[in-house]
Amino acid sequence: MTDEGRAVGGDPGSPGTADEVVAGDGGAIAPATGDGAAIVAAAALPGGDGLPGDELTEAQLEALLFVAERPLGRRELATLTGAAGATIDARLGDLEVSLAARGIRLLVDGDRVALATAPEAGLLIGRYVGREPTRLSPATLETLAIIAYRQPLTKAGIERVRGVDAEYAIRSLLHRRLVVELGRADAPGRPILYGTSTEFLERFGLLSLDDLPVLDASVAERLVAPGAEGDDAATGEDAAPADAGAAAAP
Repeated sequence: MTDEGRAVGGDPGSPGTADEVVAGDGGAIAPATGDGAAIVAAAALPGGDGLPGDELTEAQLEALLFVAERPLGRRELATLTGAAGATIDARLGDLEVSLAARGIRLLVDGDRVALATAPEAGLLIGRYVGREPTRLSPATLETLAIIAYRQPLTKAGIERVRGVDAEYAIRSLLHRRLVVELGRADAPGRPILYGTSTEFLERFGLLSLDDLPVLDASVAERLVAPGAEGDDAATGEDAAPADAGAAAAP
């Protein structure tokens, strides 16, 4: 009997088991039942590579986000699943609606998405895991609010609004992973641009930056320092504040 005609497993010449199948003509050898059936079925998915492609289901996407150890970008999801960007967007929209009243929510941080616990369950979960509430000094909280509503923003942009040095506050926020470096501004010296992180959304019970509270006009005006508009235009930063103002303490 040739190699193509011999069953997989066992000693050479053995008949094999009922769970084994032989594929001749150079075909792949794979089990036909049990766990092997799932392998065969996976190989038969659209594309022939085991990826769901545009047949991606909401359940598959939810499972992928559940096991992910970090937020995943939409482009990364498309690569992992073989699905088109439009399909990813559609399934994310479906998942967001499905989870709206559940204990797990879809968290959207720009292009990145992740699963997070519902904000209203924060106290219970914090009690279980023993996490102390995030406590920020007034200066650090003010810096965080400026970044949240004006991001992306450089250290100089933050200091123009605050009127004082922001080095310590920024370092504290970076250490707490509430703020991250987003890149560098197109300006002399290529200063670092700062923005809020996914951790910021989780800690403050937000599903996206669109959930930031809207400020009174008087408070919102404080986010634009005198002369900041012209300076921000030179650094490529958006001079106008967002629709809301300072963030509330968790």
